[in-house]
Amino acid sequence: MLGLYLTQVLVLGHWLAAEARLPCFNESVLEVKARQKLGHLDDDLRPEASAARRCSVEPFQNLGNINNRSISPWWYTYDTQENRFPRRIAVAKCLCEGCIMAHDRPPGNLYLSEDFISVPILQRKMFLLKELCEDGKHYRLRFHHESVAGSASDAPSQQEALSVALQANRATLLGRLQSDPGLDEVRRLREEVGAEAAWLSLPTEDVVWAFAQECLLLLLTLARHLSTEVELFERSRAPAPARLRTPEAAPPLPPDVLSVTQEKTLAVALQFAVSLGLCPYLVPGVGVALGQRSAFGALVGGLVRRDAPPLAERRLLADRRLLATTRVLLRLAELGSLATLVLTRHLGDILAALCQLGYRPQWPDGGAADREKGVSVEDCTGCREALRSLLGKVYQPMVIKELLILQGRPKQVGPSAPPGRPSTRAAPAWLRCLCGQLLSERLMQPKGVQAVVRAILEEGTGGESDWRKCDGVARILAACPQQSISAESYYRQVCPQILDLLHFRDKLTALQFQQVATRAVLAIVEEKPQFGQQYISDALLGPLQRCILATGECNPEATVEELELTRCIEDVYKIWVVGNSQSVPLLKALDAVLPVVFSLFCFTKQNISHLRAPCREISLWYLGHAEPTQALSALRLLSGLGGQPCGAGPEFHFTLGSEGGAKLSPRKTHSDEEEALFERLSGEQWRLECLVQLLAGLKDSDLPGDFFLELLQELTRWAEEVEEEEEEEEEEEGGNVDLGSMTLLEVEQHLSGCAAGHGQRLSVLQVLAALCEGLPHTVLLRETTQVVDFMVSLLQRACVALGRAPGSGAENPVESQTLGMGMGLVATLLSEPQLSAEDYTCMSRLLPSLEQLSQKHPDVVFQKLASGLRAVIATHGVYRPENLLPASQRSRGSETLQNRRSETQTLKKDKNEEISSCLAADTSGAGVGTQADTEAGDRQTPQRVPRRNWNAQPMGGDRCSDLQDDPGCPAAKAFPDWLLEACDPDVPTRAVALRALTRMVREKDSEAVHNQEKVLTLFMENLEHEDSFVYLSAVQGLAVLADSFPNRILQRLVGDFRNGPSLLNSHKERSLETRLKVGEVLMRTSRAMGELAPHLGRPLIEAFLQGTRDEDQTVRASCLSNLGELCQRLDYALGPLAQELCSCLTALIKTEKEVEVRRAAVHVIALILRGLCDKATLVLSDVLLDLYRTLKWVVRQDHDQVAVLHAQLALEELDDIMRRFVFPEQKLEKKIVVLP
Repeated sequence: MLGLYLTQVLVLGHWLAAEARLPCFNESVLEVKARQKLGHLDDDLRPEASAARRCSVEPFQNLGNINNRSISPWWYTYDTQENRFPRRIAVAKCLCEGCIMAHDRPPGNLYLSEDFISVPILQRKMFLLKELCEDGKHYRLRFHHESVAGSASDAPSQQEALSVALQANRATLLGRLQSDPGLDEVRRLREEVGAEAAWLSLPTEDVVWAFAQECLLLLLTLARHLSTEVELFERSRAPAPARLRTPEAAPPLPPDVLSVTQEKTLAVALQFAVSLGLCPYLVPGVGVALGQRSAFGALVGGLVRRDAPPLAERRLLADRRLLATTRVLLRLAELGSLATLVLTRHLGDILAALCQLGYRPQWPDGGAADREKGVSVEDCTGCREALRSLLGKVYQPMVIKELLILQGRPKQVGPSAPPGRPSTRAAPAWLRCLCGQLLSERLMQPKGVQAVVRAILEEGTGGESDWRKCDGVARILAACPQQSISAESYYRQVCPQILDLLHFRDKLTALQFQQVATRAVLAIVEEKPQFGQQYISDALLGPLQRCILATGECNPEATVEELELTRCIEDVYKIWVVGNSQSVPLLKALDAVLPVVFSLFCFTKQNISHLRAPCREISLWYLGHAEPTQALSALRLLSGLGGQPCGAGPEFHFTLGSEGGAKLSPRKTHSDEEEALFERLSGEQWRLECLVQLLAGLKDSDLPGDFFLELLQELTRWAEEVEEEEEEEEEEEGGNVDLGSMTLLEVEQHLSGCAAGHGQRLSVLQVLAALCEGLPHTVLLRETTQVVDFMVSLLQRACVALGRAPGSGAENPVESQTLGMGMGLVATLLSEPQLSAEDYTCMSRLLPSLEQLSQKHPDVVFQKLASGLRAVIATHGVYRPENLLPASQRSRGSETLQNRRSETQTLKKDKNEEISSCLAADTSGAGVGTQADTEAGDRQTPQRVPRRNWNAQPMGGDRCSDLQDDPGCPAAKAFPDWLLEACDPDVPTRAVALRALTRMVREKDSEAVHNQEKVLTLFMENLEHEDSFVYLSAVQGLAVLADSFPNRILQRLVGDFRNGPSLLNSHKERSLETRLKVGEVLMRTSRAMGELAPHLGRPLIEAFLQGTRDEDQTVRASCLSNLGELCQRLDYALGPLAQELCSCLTALIKTEKEVEVRRAAVHVIALILRGLCDKATLVLSDVLLDLYRTLKWVVRQDHDQVAVLHAQLALEELDDIMRRFVFPEQKLEKKIVVLP
């Protein structure tokens, strides 16, 4: 066997080598080469038939071309292929199916005989094919052999051959039965069966029916024999339980079990019986015709038609023979061993025969022979009963598939068949009606929908055609059949079965069934909303509706189990989200249970449950597809502003299920009122957080902004109501309303109404706060119209505040700052260079509020700004004041400057003394600076300047670019002023000053460069500050200072990192914290070094390596982290330090007890490999193997999962490096060397 395999391989290799050795030629010389190889290259030109290309004896009588004078005439067609030599060849085609023969009497009389057939004579010829070579420009020539028809010849008819074969085989069978002694039992049984068979008609001149009868007799003989053997086997099996049997003993094999060979033989016999005794006698249109099944079937059909008796006898014989064959097949189907072969292969033919025998209408009136049907009324009734019995016993999808085939396609108007397909005769009307009724019965029985779906989608692969089938099945299920009693009864029986299709677990089946169920549900809900609501929506959403209706008064034990709640959520997800149909009934049905779905989502967010994702997707789908008004109403309800309980009843809540789901259970009552109140308030807050997360998941939607603006409008309306309530309270205090005259009930109702109004306002404020904190402005105000709506509500509230009493509303700093920011936003929008007419039209809604502000606001700055903005909007940008944007910025800062000016004047004296002493102490402690500098600093101590918050810069403007005259701007302050403010006890002021000094150092300010030692001392002192805003500003400043002056500053920082802070007034108890902050400075400095890292990084490496031996684990981890950041930037300069680094890291990984230090050491290796990349094989060539072994040791031995993860990441980096080193990328490059 191995030798044969090797021989095949060698032959194949030799053939491939020969193919590869074929030469390639230019296209211009291909014809010459082809002529040399073939010896000729002329196209094969044959004379075409001069007469019409049809079968006729006339050309034979005339002299002419040989193709016309042959008894098997032919004509030529021409086959042309451009890649073949020769390109055009002639191919012979037979004109007649039979042959032209001559009668003996009178001689010379020609006729077309069907006893012979014309067949083409094939000749094997050699051609040359051109193939494209590998370079894409040249071609090679390859020999190709092909069989071509050159002429036609006569042969015996296939029908005659089949008839002779049937006669010979039947004679052989009868001869063996008579002569073979071993077949005596078969002959006896055959004679018994033949004696009982009333349909047997022997002898007969019909060869086909005679052979079919023999097949039927043998099949009945086999059935009787098997039945007898099975009965004997069952009798002998009766005392079997008394025997002693072991577990290993196999049960006795029944005698009706057939071997594979016997099953094949039986299948052939059944095929002959059906093809010769059943199918030829079906009326046209009933079942699949024999001619459409195979060429043999067409041959049998022609043979039966040729040997058929006259029409008067044909119908009588057809029904009798059809009835006989059908009864035999039904008898065989009663045996278990034979039923499988009969029903799996010939169920459709049996159904067609039973339908024809039992339900075909009577023939039209005519002669006595025409009125005689051939079967009695009892036979018709028996066939109908047999049909019903057979339909109930067989696998229903198979029955439905065969009935659909019997029903056939609907009657078409126009051509009977599409081009390229054989024409088929449509089923008669009575058969279509019968199949429709049977299919409706199959559909409406239990599990009928599943059977229909399986029948159509069975053996599907999930491709595009299967999805089209799914849509077709869904349309069938959604339409009520005409045979149904009523539409209500149909949908009552079918809809629950459609919903059951959603619960299959098999992957492919579940996808297809889900597609069918989803499409069918959507179609029913849209076309039949009354039935869809009753039998689909209510059934799907039943568990969720029970959650809403669950109350302690009605049923204290009402619960929803985990299984039905899980199935309900999954079904809703499949129908609503996956189906994705914006049907109004579906949206309306989901709107009623959306609070329960949202409550379940909030519950799953606090726990681990597989229901979280479907609940979230269902909520997002509804909010994204509902009408804006409905979606806003739903959001108010979910946020607790709807005035009714959201979700399940107050006496019930969701709890975790055993399968990862949830269930509805009664809530335990709390004896402590404070605990119950805390639980309710925390639950409301958590619901708001979940709602904000849902709104954040709405992509490209204006709904969050619309909801935000609606709440702002409600806030504006309540501001007006507050004024009215205050007026009413003043009237009540004045005696207009006498509470003493009210009854206790009226007083309670009055106070409850006031409390409810205040509670509603607080709820709105809570929702607004959650939206502002949880959603960015790009989500809340994503459209220009929403920004304008926001400004309209803001200006309207400002106008409402103008109507209050003097000294209460307009002078409120918060409202003034908000108004200033809002008007600055409007000014920024108006400063855009490209504003369309639609934008100005949208902004025209601001005109009434701006006019009221320009006339009534007490601040002149706001009046001017409102007037200017109003003029720009009204003129659509034609008139634009020059100081519009600066004025808006000044309006935002004027109030802050006014409020802080008094505070600044009060602290000025003490602050100057504190700053002077601070600078003196820093200078003496650092040991740097001169007396002249100190005196100059004392002389330049300025007067305290009002400060301003510069973090809130105006939109669309540079920092202080339009306010150079503002004393609070950093660009207008001198360097000594920033030094003074850097010692201010106010944290924001100090942090801003430190950042200003950092910016001056980065920009190489002359004073900052000259006083770099003072700046360094100031930064080092603020490094010990407790506030993160201050010391992070100092860290940033030190990093910039070290990057600008590395030679002088790095030495100082490295010393402080090794030995602790060097300032005299430093807190020794914070030495460790300060060292870590200095380490952060060094890490930022190493990141900013860039290409100077090999030159400036050597002192840092020594400091970090020394720090790895520090007694504190935090310092060791920090040093390793900094070491990794620096080493990945050293490139080739890391080579001399490779051994030292490898030894240090290996020792720490294997001996260090602290987990954080081991993690940092492993991370250093990963950073080094990531930084060196492909250079690692050169720089770390001596230690690369040791690092690999260390990483593998961590993966195998270390118990810390984080360290193992870092090691695995490092191994992946090393694996990528070595793969690129071993298998470098192939580059197609051309090197051009210029010789000297």
